[in-house]
Amino acid sequence: MSLDTIRKLLETDSRYFEKVERIHKEWDGRIFSVETLDVRLSDGSAGWREIVRHNGGAGVCAIRDGKICLVRQYRVALGRMSLEIPAGKLDPGEDPAICAARELEEETGLVAERIEPLAVSAGAPGFNNEKTRIFAAHGLAQGPANPDAGEFVDVVWLPISDMVEAIRAGLIEDAKTVVSVFAAAAGLV
Repeated sequence: MSLDTIRKLLETDSRYFEKVERIHKEWDGRIFSVETLDVRLSDGSAGWREIVRHNGGAGVCAIRDGKICLVRQYRVALGRMSLEIPAGKLDPGEDPAICAARELEEETGLVAERIEPLAVSAGAPGFNNEKTRIFAAHGLAQGPANPDAGEFVDVVWLPISDMVEAIRAGLIEDAKTVVSVFAAAAGLV
């Protein structure tokens, strides 16, 4: 299947289109906001949607000697430890590549000679507009890590094949990390 065919499949289709008639701002936070939308469905009926608005983020898939660089941290939303690629949230208008390079260095101390776009991950498009731009890091050099205040992480390097198995076992659930590991396993990094 060609990219043109996929682009065609993603074009707006009036049979499935939802027209937003009214937006109700429910809450504004430091990281995201919440809206409820009154929508007109394609069959003419009324509906509503709850939407989380977020500036998005950027992450980095860094590989050395067949191992992927991950940060190990506690995630209160999951109630447990998580293994994830280095990543962070975008400031409004920020270049995702700059954010990715900054987060890689802050969290791990790694500096990349260059980073290139790898993928975009939309973790929960049914209610959330957050997209994480994922980059592949090349030409890694080690420096000191400098995590943000209140950010407690360990850096671990795990074999890509072990990460694939961990995903299949349900141990790794973070969308940006799953995308990165499968891209690495497919030889795209």
